[in-house]
Amino acid sequence: MNQIQLERVEFEPGKSFKLFSPRLRNTFLWHYHPEYELVYVEADAGIRHVGTHISGYTHSDLVFIGSNLPHLNFDYRLRSEYHQIVIQLRTNFLGEAINNAPELSLINQLFKNAALGIAFHGDTKALAIQKLKSLNSLNAFDQLLELMNIFQLLAASNEYIILNNDETSKDFILKDKIRMGAIYEYIDAHYHQKPDVNMVAGKVNLTTPAFCRYFKRQANMTFTEFVNQYRIERAKNLLMQDKNITETCYAVGFESLSYFNKLFNKIVGENPSDFKKKWVVHAKIG
Repeated sequence: MNQIQLERVEFEPGKSFKLFSPRLRNTFLWHYHPEYELVYVEADAGIRHVGTHISGYTHSDLVFIGSNLPHLNFDYRLRSEYHQIVIQLRTNFLGEAINNAPELSLINQLFKNAALGIAFHGDTKALAIQKLKSLNSLNAFDQLLELMNIFQLLAASNEYIILNNDETSKDFILKDKIRMGAIYEYIDAHYHQKPDVNMVAGKVNLTTPAFCRYFKRQANMTFTEFVNQYRIERAKNLLMQDKNITETCYAVGFESLSYFNKLFNKIVGENPSDFKKKWVVHAKIG
């Protein structure tokens, strides 16, 4: 049975952060680590899974993740070419200064909010990305200064969304890493094949009624609702790759086109046709 993995982060001697560009799109890496992490990924469309939050991103994503917040790698299952920049920070990155220096008060609040996961958008994201892309051309000291500029930019912005409601779900996931890892991996492998609640309950050694209670307490939704939300996010991804609506409906496991349209509209706020049209326009502009 698979579990949510603790990632061991190693830093170069004399460095307070790690800057790298991982490529893991064929790996389902549902993991956590004590280090804070800033992730930028540039791709046509992908899935963002942080804590219990699942949504899609288009063109690019910029997310700041706090200590021990479980998340899936952002390049998982990307089909087209992509670019990724990840920055991981030592747990004592700013030491006592972050709590004592008034000049760092905004950054201090940013780091506290990161416990729930933060996704940035708009001009803030565009400018931060520009700065992130320049880091490799700088020496170690100037990289650190520019990184602080990036955090100050993010901290002063209102162009963001908080991805989770509270830390309860994170604590619950981490207390039961093996069980939750197995559940998420099963859903990812079978979302398009009628996931069987009885089978996944058996995988984690629970009766079906006990599993249903357990899952709803953890995810704040039923197993079926969670699977359908996961399917709709995968459907958005396919539509953004120019798949037609009927093909997308069946590819993510729905047997009724009318039900797919109805559920898509309920979760996304518009029907698949309108979503696809808006994406085509957005892609042309981008």
